[in-house]
Amino acid sequence: MKLDAIDRKIIALLQTDSRLTLYDIAERVGLTASPCHRRIARLERDGIITRYSAMVNQKAVGLPVSVFVSIKLERQKERELELFAKTIAKWPEVVECYLMTGPRDYLMRVVAPDHMAYEQFLRQKLTRLEGVASIESSFALDQIKYSVALPL
Repeated sequence: MKLDAIDRKIIALLQTDSRLTLYDIAERVGLTASPCHRRIARLERDGIITRYSAMVNQKAVGLPVSVFVSIKLERQKERELELFAKTIAKWPEVVECYLMTGPRDYLMRVVAPDHMAYEQFLRQKLTRLEGVASIESSFALDQIKYSVALPL
């Protein structure tokens, strides 16, 4: 699907504040409510807009620690990759996980209330996962930038 300038404006507005009313969005992009609603519905139907969510302050909810974890598997066969992905998807501490190119197979971000909680996650979950050859953890000292908005 090709996005025009109005589609891009709608998406940018929703990425900034998904609680905007239909009338606010329509006014800001120069449409009336009905055609604006049809565009948003099309963007949802076509999979451009996949969901709406609230951004939560990680520190305010007691999860100030972010750990970036690099994982190397013993083998990169389809079965092992699928098993790893299925298992990781169930763990709420893992908030992001990517299959990578290069020397590591996966890079993930894990959140925790403190270093001890991360150590417990590491010992009770990650190190018990079958097929993991190595684990490298890097603790984030400060978050310089975080955005889920795509630069359209």
